[in-house]
Amino acid sequence: MTALDDDAAPPPAAAPRAAPPPAAASPAAHSSWPARLESPDAEAAVREAARLAAPHPAAASRWLASRERVRAIAPGLALALGVAAVATVVGQYVPLVGSAVPGAVIGAVIALTLKPGARLAPGQRWASTFVLQCSVVLLGAQLSIGEAARVGVSSLPVMLGTLAVCLSAAWLYGRLLGVPGDLRTLIGVGTGICGGSAIAAVSPVIEAASTDVAYAISTIFLFNITAVLAFPLLGHALGMSQQSFGLFAGTAVNDTSSVVATATTYGAAATSHAVVVKLVRTLMIIPICLTLAALTARNRRPTPPAGLAPPAGPNATPKAPATPGAPQAGQARFSPARVLRLVPWFLIGFVVAAAVNSVGVIPAAAHAPLQHTSVFLVAVALSAIGLSTDVAALRRAGHRPLLLGAALWITVAAASLALQFLTGTL
Repeated sequence: MTALDDDAAPPPAAAPRAAPPPAAASPAAHSSWPARLESPDAEAAVREAARLAAPHPAAASRWLASRERVRAIAPGLALALGVAAVATVVGQYVPLVGSAVPGAVIGAVIALTLKPGARLAPGQRWASTFVLQCSVVLLGAQLSIGEAARVGVSSLPVMLGTLAVCLSAAWLYGRLLGVPGDLRTLIGVGTGICGGSAIAAVSPVIEAASTDVAYAISTIFLFNITAVLAFPLLGHALGMSQQSFGLFAGTAVNDTSSVVATATTYGAAATSHAVVVKLVRTLMIIPICLTLAALTARNRRPTPPAGLAPPAGPNATPKAPATPGAPQAGQARFSPARVLRLVPWFLIGFVVAAAVNSVGVIPAAAHAPLQHTSVFLVAVALSAIGLSTDVAALRRAGHRPLLLGAALWITVAAASLALQFLTGTL
């Protein structure tokens, strides 16, 4: 290399001055802490940390919804608890009537005289459904799986017989009285299976009108209360045993709350027996709904809008084939998930509680407190039902649905007693 070449080469000390300024340097080699904070990745990390630290919108909305639900339920539930407490005191002085019947009567008197406002309705609905279902689960904690299975199997002849009689009578009496088809179906399944639960399960299957649903529930409610008042007196008059009356209540009374209330008035053994019979009977919702879904799909075909009747004759255009898997109008759709949802959660809870009790997890000393708690919860539920009494709805239903409900109520009670006599269980 020549001297000229040596002069042309940049001196080592001048290299830093010739380098690009730090702002233009590579971030990997010349970045500083403020520069790292301004990078896109760092901004995204800060935003993510802030998002994680802040309350999740969905969780916040669920919390607010839960708080609002508690505030909506509290007034009606508090009134039902107060009425049940008074009814419990009455039941201690008059053991024959128990606490459920006074609760229903006191609640109905309050509803008719003071007319509680709509603000109490959510709590009353919650008490008459969820509280009652919890009482049924607690009853399971006093039984064993073997006993429940034995009672369920032994009750099948009377249970299936009364159900067949009820459904046949609903069809016959309804036609004779001129009650419309959907309404007599709802009253029939409500009386034969499990009251309002069966009506709620069947109404979307047969595409019943809301007015028919209201009429059916009002009719069923009236005879539920009548059964709670009359059947224990009938049982004592006939000298029925606890097991016999439990079978009678489980098959002749329709709604779960009324079954529990009726049997509780008669005795603890009758209550346990009646609840098992009633829960086995509740499972009949599934085959009944599937049968009605098939009948609805067959009988209610799609109809064209008014004025657009399909052309007829040799030049008529054939209808396009239905798309496979597409739901048709008027067709009741069923899936395994929907069939599973027809099984009430408290039935599963009852079986689980009985299984837990069967393996000895629940000590025997806890059975009496659980029974007292269950009886009080029934009183709360019946008090809420009494507070929800709607005489206007019964009046709007007219006399024919009420006559149908009365005829079915008497027929099912007579059929239950007759079948018990024939099978030797009376």
